[in-house]
Amino acid sequence: MNRSFIAFVRKEVTHIVRDPRTMLIALLIPVVQMILFGFAISTELNDVEVVVATPKMTPAIESKVAQMAQNPYITFRGYITTDKVDHCLSSNEALAVVVFSRDYDRNGKFQIVADASNTTTAQTATGYLTNILSESKAAVAPNVRILFNPQLKSSYNFVPGIMGLIFILICAMLTSVSIVREKETGTMEVLLVSPIRPVMIVVAKMIPYFALACIDLVSILLISRYALDVPLSGSMTALFALSFVYIILALALGLFVSTLVESQMAALLISGMVFMMPVIMLSGMMFPIENMPTVLQWVSNIVPARWYIPAMRKIMIEGLGFGYVAKEGLVLTFMAVALVAISVKRFNNRLQ
Repeated sequence: MNRSFIAFVRKEVTHIVRDPRTMLIALLIPVVQMILFGFAISTELNDVEVVVATPKMTPAIESKVAQMAQNPYITFRGYITTDKVDHCLSSNEALAVVVFSRDYDRNGKFQIVADASNTTTAQTATGYLTNILSESKAAVAPNVRILFNPQLKSSYNFVPGIMGLIFILICAMLTSVSIVREKETGTMEVLLVSPIRPVMIVVAKMIPYFALACIDLVSILLISRYALDVPLSGSMTALFALSFVYIILALALGLFVSTLVESQMAALLISGMVFMMPVIMLSGMMFPIENMPTVLQWVSNIVPARWYIPAMRKIMIEGLGFGYVAKEGLVLTFMAVALVAISVKRFNNRLQ
């Protein structure tokens, strides 16, 4: 039995190695996705184009404008008259206009007018300008400390989310397509007449993809650390253990999909499209779960990435150990065991 099982694993490894498309999907696409998403998805605004409108120039206004122009996130585009504010924004000459009052030297009043057709950039730009131009009126200025991500880099937030998305898509896609392809070509019946049990056939097919996913995990962590400057300050044992459980869960999802469909195209659509939206929308990857309606917060509990992504943030960014992600680890383990059991049972029922 052991020799037969090893032979099946070896057969699947040979099949994967000889299939350049599978190798491309398994090894290259996750790396490309991590690089593209890591650099493209950003809440930082590095080039805020600003103009200044003022009825008259004063030394205080000149000082503030010089302070604003020296900021690396601000691109100062010059001065306009107050009647040109709307035209300046509608013609995309600037993202925001700072309007100083005529008596700014005496009352310190100013107004920020921003183009809010893109609310994210408008909020970020007004935040930058408010921090630069406002003066604290308190007797004692507050002492603000930002922990774990003092530079407020968006990659710290998105990289764990991208990891949760990549493993679900790639692992589920590879497993489901591999098994459905055997059924489409009629080779599954040939495999079933072998002395090994059907469940072991499925496990043998999953092992090579688990190994490929582990290679992807190492590649992603290296890119995160050395290309995106994301710290790996927590327990690496906890990180790998939790990721292994999540990968097994994703592979089990692919097995489950293979019990529902009869064609590779259907398997690709479900694995690539149906799983993508819940991960992006309900896992906390893009939007805080706490801001969602109560119903969606409950629904998010059945999304595996909803537990994996926060755990990765705790380990990678906050530098915590396994004790702080034990809850997430237990939930993911339960999901993995339950999904493997359900998928294997459905798979056996379909074979019978």
